[in-house]
Order: sequence, then C-alpha cells, then structure tokens
Amino acid sequence: MNQNGSITLFHYWNRLRDGRPAPKRSEIEPADIKSLLADTFILEKDTRGEAVFRLAGTRLCATYGRELKGFSFPSLWREKDQRLVSKLVHGVFDQKSVVLITYEGFSRNGRTNKFELLVLPLDGGIENPRCLGAISAVEKPFWLGADPITDVLIDSIRVVDPENEPVSLKSRPAISVPSLVPSDLDAPETISALGRARRIRHLVVFDGGRDE
Repeated sequence: MNQNGSITLFHYWNRLRDGRPAPKRSEIEPADIKSLLADTFILEKDTRGEAVFRLAGTRLCATYGRELKGFSFPSLWREKDQRLVSKLVHGVFDQKSVVLITYEGFSRNGRTNKFELLVLPLDGGIENPRCLGAISAVEKPFWLGADPITDVLIDSIRVVDPENEPVSLKSRPAISVPSLVPSDLDAPETISALGRARRIRHLVVFDGGRDE
C-alpha cells in the first residue's frame, strides 16, 4: 500500500478486529475515520448476490460523477474485468480476504489519473455480509470531481493475508509493473495465480522451492 488513505484505513480495521477475521460492522465509528469518509464506501450483497454500494463518500461519488449508493460495484470496471472483480469481492465477503487494486482511471474528456483501491471484510453475520473500502487518488488534479471517471484499466491486484505479512509499507520502494491479470486466463485461474505469485520488474516469482 502506498496511499495514506489505504494505510490509515487498514490500520484502523486491523486494530478493531483484534485478531479476529474481521471487525463487526457495528464497531466502525465514522468519527474515528472522519478524515477518510469522503473516499470510503461500504459494500453489501443484493438479492442476486451481487456486490453493490450500500454507502459511498461524497468525493468518491463526485469522482465517478453520480450517486453510487445501490450501484453495482463490478460494473465500475471494464466488461472483461467484471467477473474477476466480482470473484475478488466475494472472496472478501466469504473468505475474509483483503484485496488491493491499483488502476488507471479515464475521464469523460480523456484525462487520466492513478488510483489505489482497498477492500476490507466486515462481520455482518451470514445474512448481512459487508465490506469496507477506500479509493485513494494518487494525484489530485484540478479536474478530478468535475470531469467524471468513466473507464478504468487495472494495473495490479494483490490479495493480502494480514496475518502473515505487514502491510504498512509506505516506506517500501514502489515498483511500477504491468497488470498482474493475464488477459488469456479465466477468473478462477487468475485468482489462483495471483495468490501465489509476486512480480519483480519483468519477472513473476512463485513461492515454493526446496526446504533444505
């Protein structure tokens, strides 16, 4: 994670869960994260089981040029990426995984900006699964919020295990890489690969090897 919004929200969530897979929805206090509220959102499942926005911050709605409440989360993405994004979010709902996505947003008038998206699980019970998230703009150009984002291109996806790796990592050098989502794989194969691979410059490194 490189953006202050992602790092701050992760640490708040991590402190609340206190070793559990996820904190309860009722434990989230908006006053505790008031500086982040404009960029945060909560997702829920609708009657079809699709992830939709239950709440969305004002700056986030302005970035996309519309009220996002009730809007389908996967539909923000290109059609070819929607199946993958849907499976990733359902992993947050069901397996309590943590997902980090970096992407490039394209505005209605052809401008571009980079974004970082963090999605964190909440415990809403079996009947009311929830996700808490934030979208942080890497830069704050003058047009953001006036010229809506209408298309996005994924740069990278990471499924994080908060038990086994630190994620506070603003100090870690950033590495610019192409997308980790191969265009010729279906979503299940892609997710599996992402879970075992790390990209370093032009190489993809898979965990494994001999123990001795």
